[in-house]
Amino acid sequence: MARPDGLSVRLKLTISYAGLLIFAGILMVAAIGVFYYVPDAAITVLGRYVPNMLREPVPRASAVLSFLWLFGLVGGWFLAGRMLAPLARITDATRKVASGSLTHRIGLEGSNDEFRELADSFDAMLVRLEAHVGEQRRFAANASHELRTPLAITQTLLDVARSDPNRITTELIERLYTVNARAITLTEALLMLSRADQRSFTPEAVDLSLIADEATETLLPLAEQRGLSIETCGELAPTIGSAALLLQVTMNLVHNAIVHNLPERGWISVTTSVEHNMVLLKVENSGEQLSPSVVATLVEPFRRGSERIQTSHAGVGLGLAIVKSIVHAHDGLLKLTPREAGGLCVCVQLPLHVDHAVVPPAPIDAQPTSNCSI
Repeated sequence: MARPDGLSVRLKLTISYAGLLIFAGILMVAAIGVFYYVPDAAITVLGRYVPNMLREPVPRASAVLSFLWLFGLVGGWFLAGRMLAPLARITDATRKVASGSLTHRIGLEGSNDEFRELADSFDAMLVRLEAHVGEQRRFAANASHELRTPLAITQTLLDVARSDPNRITTELIERLYTVNARAITLTEALLMLSRADQRSFTPEAVDLSLIADEATETLLPLAEQRGLSIETCGELAPTIGSAALLLQVTMNLVHNAIVHNLPERGWISVTTSVEHNMVLLKVENSGEQLSPSVVATLVEPFRRGSERIQTSHAGVGLGLAIVKSIVHAHDGLLKLTPREAGGLCVCVQLPLHVDHAVVPPAPIDAQPTSNCSI
């Protein structure tokens, strides 16, 4: 929430209590003037309104101090309550969140100060926490659904086999093997996604260009089988992170580019570069036209892109979700852009690992040399 700059709580408390003391001092001076400098004749005239005891100097001073003490208590209590009112709202919001209500927001009004900064930070934390919890719930529901499918197929095949003991089991074994392999693939993908989210890896110096070469060489037979050409080029791209996880990123991107491509005469381009203090891995491929709304959902778990070409090599829908998590764990950025001529361009931006940094980092959008059109 954008707020105008205001006085700090410390300065407000200082001014408030200083003002209270000044006002109390004024009252004291006025009281001294009344009790010590008012002529006796005036006291005589007001005698019936002023008790006898208060006509002597010492009792008069005691009465003044007692009044100032009471005034200080009441005034201090009022000021403290007024200053600490935002803290009470923050405490109330904390109790509601502790009870499980993530939709509650403090929404503290007024100009910017320490309490309002705390309230805004707390609200921002709740927004992120609510989004994260919602994402985890959707992920758990999707994972349960995806895992239930192969288990249900296995159960059906076993029921059929048990009901017909004389049936030839060769076909059954092959089908069970296929279903079980898919379940294993899904489980390994879930474990990979969990490991990436937790950043449970040891950082090391990595050259992204070597990883790109390894990934393309590994997947070249699959591309040739589908009649696709792969072009790999680029410069050294030193970064810091997990070589295994970054290889997984490149493998997933190149595999997606192969699977979701044209049925014939398609191509894939894999390039690495260093720009604006960052290293870039760019994977482009030919393919069908994709709308920006479809591309925006491709990084969500279990979204296979219903408008994309599907083949027997299609995965479990976690490839780009894993890429997103690994890139985020490496403090990088992931950008997906539909190509005007069809297909997709995926840009991965990671921190440059060098001794001296000259140019400040710039986002992918601000890099004219990283245009994804060919």
